[in-house]
Amino acid sequence: MTEGGPARRDAGCDPAAPAATPTTAPLLDIRHLSASYREGGRTLPVLDDVALTVGGGEFVALIGPSGSGKSTLLDLVAGLADPDRGEIRFGGGPTTAPGRLGRAAYMRQRDLLLPWRTALDNAAVGLEAGGTARRAARAAARARFSEFGLAGFEGAYPGQLSGGMRQRVAFLRTALLRRPLLLLDEPFGALDALTRAAMQEWLLDRLDAEGDRRPAVLLVTHDVEEAVLLADRVVALTPAPGRVARVEPIALPRPRRRETVTDPAFVRHKGALLAALGPLPGSRS
Repeated sequence: MTEGGPARRDAGCDPAAPAATPTTAPLLDIRHLSASYREGGRTLPVLDDVALTVGGGEFVALIGPSGSGKSTLLDLVAGLADPDRGEIRFGGGPTTAPGRLGRAAYMRQRDLLLPWRTALDNAAVGLEAGGTARRAARAAARARFSEFGLAGFEGAYPGQLSGGMRQRVAFLRTALLRRPLLLLDEPFGALDALTRAAMQEWLLDRLDAEGDRRPAVLLVTHDVEEAVLLADRVVALTPAPGRVARVEPIALPRPRRRETVTDPAFVRHKGALLAALGPLPGSRS
């Protein structure tokens, strides 16, 4: 398991309330999820009774302190492990870890580009791993290089690319899989502030350009401002073991731009989430 943290509930802003029943089955439905890991002969709880949903095309952001189980939750959804208790449902049906493998496209914080492959070959590697012939995979990747701001860099190696360009290659590799759900684990966390801001706007543009084909997104971030800017809903977790402290629907119109952060509604959403997260470790109350 990766980072720890307690469970959460997707039932409005009251973590004790039951989850709302949608009229149609959500794309992802996590029910009463608990998970732990072993360390030094001890069992340490990571997530505790977490419940949340992600609808088709919806963008949900998950925030919380380090160790609150955010990345663990993505690993569980991706099928890399099974929880101790609870259920993960896709499209209304229950799943096991093997059954979840490949149901979502997973992009981790590190771009994980292969240094011996060009940008084009790195973008195509996910399709190749899924059984697409190399020539067809490269053609599919090449067709979208301009759309992702990468035209002219098809033959560049990762060491020749900026941090933002490396992340675009990694995102293209993820997007080419055409999964209905994207799992994004702090995709911009390693970038400097200016590059991160540019990449946030770039991601919004890319998702808007998908139209009716827009995938759902479950994003992990430590940045409350990033979560409010990008998401339709933001779920805040407590420190480990992770439980839901607050679910904040974001009532901001789209398309959103960097100047959205000065909107009074944006500031209210950010303040509500910061209050739910509580004082920072080491800060004075």
